[in-house]
Amino acid sequence: MRIVRDAGGRRAVLRGVWGRSLGWGAVVLVGATLVNSVCALLLPAVLAGAADAVLREGGSAWAAGIWLGVVLIGSLAGASLVKVGEVACTSAATLRIRDLLIGHVLALGLPGERAFSAGDLTSRVVSGAPQVAAAMPVLVGGASNLAVSIGGFVALALIDWRLAATVVLAVPLGLVLMRVFVRRASDLATRYQEIQGEISARMLDALAGVRTIRASGTWRREADRILAPLPELSASGRDLWRAYGRIQGHGTLLLPLTGLAALAVAGQGVLAGRLTPGQMLAVAGYAPMALGVLGQTSLLLRLARLRAGARRIGAILDHPVTAPGVRPLPPGPGELRLRGVTVEGDGGPLLTAVDLTVPAGSSAALVGRSGAGKTTLAAVAGGLLAPDRGHVHLDGVPIDAISPGELRRAVAYAFERPHLLGADITGAVSYGSDASRSAVERAAVIAGADGFVRLLPHGYATPLDEAPLSGGERQRLGLARAFVRDARLLVLDDATSSLDTVTEAQVSQALTAGATGTRLMVAHRASTAARADTVVWLDTGRVRAHGPHDELWADPAYRALFSPAAAP
Repeated sequence: MRIVRDAGGRRAVLRGVWGRSLGWGAVVLVGATLVNSVCALLLPAVLAGAADAVLREGGSAWAAGIWLGVVLIGSLAGASLVKVGEVACTSAATLRIRDLLIGHVLALGLPGERAFSAGDLTSRVVSGAPQVAAAMPVLVGGASNLAVSIGGFVALALIDWRLAATVVLAVPLGLVLMRVFVRRASDLATRYQEIQGEISARMLDALAGVRTIRASGTWRREADRILAPLPELSASGRDLWRAYGRIQGHGTLLLPLTGLAALAVAGQGVLAGRLTPGQMLAVAGYAPMALGVLGQTSLLLRLARLRAGARRIGAILDHPVTAPGVRPLPPGPGELRLRGVTVEGDGGPLLTAVDLTVPAGSSAALVGRSGAGKTTLAAVAGGLLAPDRGHVHLDGVPIDAISPGELRRAVAYAFERPHLLGADITGAVSYGSDASRSAVERAAVIAGADGFVRLLPHGYATPLDEAPLSGGERQRLGLARAFVRDARLLVLDDATSSLDTVTEAQVSQALTAGATGTRLMVAHRASTAARADTVVWLDTGRVRAHGPHDELWADPAYRALFSPAAAP
């Protein structure tokens, strides 16, 4: 089994953000930010020149006034365009992150489904992606603030070195406060997003079982269960804003006090004749500018949320994806062989050293108590789940080496609760294949679905959202979707459990009569196992016995599998 791992989840996300953000939005953002920064640095100097021109006897402030107007107009235009660039960059990057994240989750397949709940994934895609997508605006804004602060500090040093010395004393303390805040706020923002994901997961669970909840009259209890994490969410939010308030409070004390100290030094310089009144006015602008990078609490909060979002999205991207195979699958009858297959689960092995051969063209039924490993083995057999150890071969070719397109053409699945995808009934049955309308109808006949489909308002052209389907009807369409592929290996994962015994027998007989491929069936009914060529009896992830149903029936423990008490 070959594994591909994204090189550093957060780094991959941020690289993707940069790649998607580079465009006209990035040009506007960088250009407007540069104009804004230059205007901010020029404004105190222009004001100082205007003040000195007015105070000088016979001086004219017209030139300084014109420059002041140019600077103010440039600053206003730059601030407006910065917002346009931020929106453009963030929108493009959000699209890129969501595309990357959804593609990775779908590539993970069953391991991803087991590792992350649907609600948690939804929260990360919907809420986390825009926060991470702000990476470029945050980075450009931070670089601009740093550049302006350095420019302000240089301007103070050019006016009088004593001013720069006064301001620089506050920098170490400010940097320490910033570092502590970002680290604390990142942890709090991460926890806040985790709780949001937990609430989303509970909500999706409730929606999936809404009929049961209504029938049981437990909607109030379920609402309380869904909202149970709210107090912790509220506490986490309050802690985040307390941390924000503390850094704001420290900045409120540190920055004005330092600015006042710089003005005091400038005032002494005016009295001593070292500085002009206009230069003192410039100091009033450059002193807070030099310390501005220490007062960007809103930018720091965005950075903290960005880090939290990148951490959560990176956790998904760090999950390894099995590298797709590249080998073609030569023609063959569909022989399936498993050797030493082991699959590990969170609570222990799901399958342990399974050896199994299903001859080409035959049928094998997987039986066992709930949790015995039937569904896991069915997933491994068709390549939906890669084993942790061992090998699976289809017609002598390792299944993980077969190219995805050929593997999906060679292996067809039908599930207990199929999700129907497509615009209408025909699209749902032909989903994932290029089957013709006539092939769809033949598959529906075999699956026992043709009769009720023709009773729908538009027959096979009925849109799925206008087709009132029962669980058994959905299951029959899922069977038809598998039959239409004419695959060499057909895996039925308890795909007839919702059918009545008569329909199930008809489907099995039709399938047996017209089947040319190999069939692997998860069975809970004795009748289903009896129609199979061989039965594989699984017990706690191991093959306890295999052979014809009639031979295994002599074992009381085997007969007990099909008693009502043994039903899953």
